[in-house]
Amino acid sequence: MKTLPNQTASESAPRKRDHNPNHPSSDTSPPLVTGQCAQVHKIIREQGPVPSFTMTADYAIPEAAARVHDLRAKGFHVITTILPEFEFRGTVRRNVAVYSLGTPEWPAPGFLAAPQAARQRGLFDEH
Repeated sequence: MKTLPNQTASESAPRKRDHNPNHPSSDTSPPLVTGQCAQVHKIIREQGPVPSFTMTADYAIPEAAARVHDLRAKGFHVITTILPEFEFRGTVRRNVAVYSLGTPEWPAPGFLAAPQAARQRGLFDEH
């Protein structure tokens, strides 16, 4: 926002009271993700179905499941598939989580229809 010569930046910024979280335009674009959440989102988007072991071993993301949970809480449509057996680096692993993005990627089904408090906790009904 442009600042007038006799106006400070804080005076020219939009006021919090002007923000309406119930206005349709405030919920129509995916939220910004940063840090490991952004890294996990990018890996899943670019590589397709990705096992949790790959994110831990190859990308140094020790708690991939927690980052996936964070993405879901923001409304991303992350799908978890549990494979009964999966070979990783020559060893068969059991009950391995594989993550992929659903369609649409955002918002997940039921996310925008959920009450605001439930969306903030990542609790919404999937259809």
